[in-house]
Amino acid sequence: MAIDRDDRVDTLAKMTAAVHQHGGKIFLQLAHAGIFAEVEHSRQRPVSVSEQASESDVLTLAAIEQLVTDFTQAAQRAQRAGFDGVELHSGHGYLLSQFLSPAFNQRCDDYGGCITNRARIHLEIIRSIRNMVGEGFPLMIKMNCDDFIDNGLTTDDALSAAKLFAEAGIDAIEISGGIIRTGKLSPSRPGISRAEKEAYFAAQARRFKQVLDIPIILVGGMRSVEVAESIVRTETADYISMSRPLICEPDLIRRWQQGDQRKARCLSDNLCFAPGFAGQGVHCMTRNFNKLAW
Repeated sequence: MAIDRDDRVDTLAKMTAAVHQHGGKIFLQLAHAGIFAEVEHSRQRPVSVSEQASESDVLTLAAIEQLVTDFTQAAQRAQRAGFDGVELHSGHGYLLSQFLSPAFNQRCDDYGGCITNRARIHLEIIRSIRNMVGEGFPLMIKMNCDDFIDNGLTTDDALSAAKLFAEAGIDAIEISGGIIRTGKLSPSRPGISRAEKEAYFAAQARRFKQVLDIPIILVGGMRSVEVAESIVRTETADYISMSRPLICEPDLIRRWQQGDQRKARCLSDNLCFAPGFAGQGVHCMTRNFNKLAW
């Protein structure tokens, strides 16, 4: 799925129309993988913020300017396709996240160094999109609260960047963390088997909530109604977000609403990633087993 060309709009409009027909809302997440791009699928060389690997091309100033244009045009297409808003993906080590992280960003120009410089491309994208889509079109950002790697983005710097994003026109921030392929502190942690392992970015989200006036959304290991309700009740975050549980069980929220409040069936085994990387579409590999177990 992509929104890099105008001829994608009509097909995506069919999807948004179907969602709206059933009373739902749908945002489009705008992401660029940077050095983590799956080149077998993109058939293009990956790009990097600064020198990371011989297989990637370091972004020039002209390329950064083009990226701002590309993100802006993608947001405009999303609006035309009927999406209810867009979310910029600046987490998990993808390209925008790489700009924020000292572990990836060793630039010596206006896009490197202090956190204000490392957040510069985000601010340019946010302001450009806002100028094109208007004030009434929601614009969110998903960002790391911490990279949890050596020399990575810290929570203090993430908070500083978040304040800049809010001032530039971001309507809500989704809090995540970690870098893909980095082990136990990765964004999608395995083995979420009890409540104590859920909501693993809650402490950081609480700090964001304390200093920002825009809604905070928390993702990361949510599996039970009790934990989700606690997050909102204690004002750790305004909303909760889930991914893997809804891949396994798309009607999870309806089940909870109807009174069956057993925790999500998701085993947190991350097997759902494999078909996605194979180009077969993300789907749960153990769902049938789960139904039998229940």
